[in-house]
Amino acid sequence: MEWLFLIVAVVIVWASISSHLTKKRREARRAALLAKYDDPKLVEMIMRRMFWQGQTQEQLLDSLGRPADIDEKVLKTKTKEIWKYNQTGKNRFGLRITIENGLVVGWDQKD
Repeated sequence: MEWLFLIVAVVIVWASISSHLTKKRREARRAALLAKYDDPKLVEMIMRRMFWQGQTQEQLLDSLGRPADIDEKVLKTKTKEIWKYNQTGKNRFGLRITIENGLVVGWDQKD
């Protein structure tokens, strides 16, 4: 019975420490993003892993991280990229975000 109590106590302490470290990392990330963008509303959207039309490539990277794959086309008047996230199979992705000239212009999201 004492072993069970000890195991439960260790798990509770570990969970508490883990939660504290996660909170600290989140606060540090928020502070770094505020220093980078100086816009609390924008930072909150990035922290929530949101994406939107007009978002820059850099903001998208900060929001969702590096894509699993990128298709790129260079045309006369623009550069078009498809950033692919959430791979579900060979060349199958749950999210494809279209970027033209460095800005998000649209996306296709599968549920």
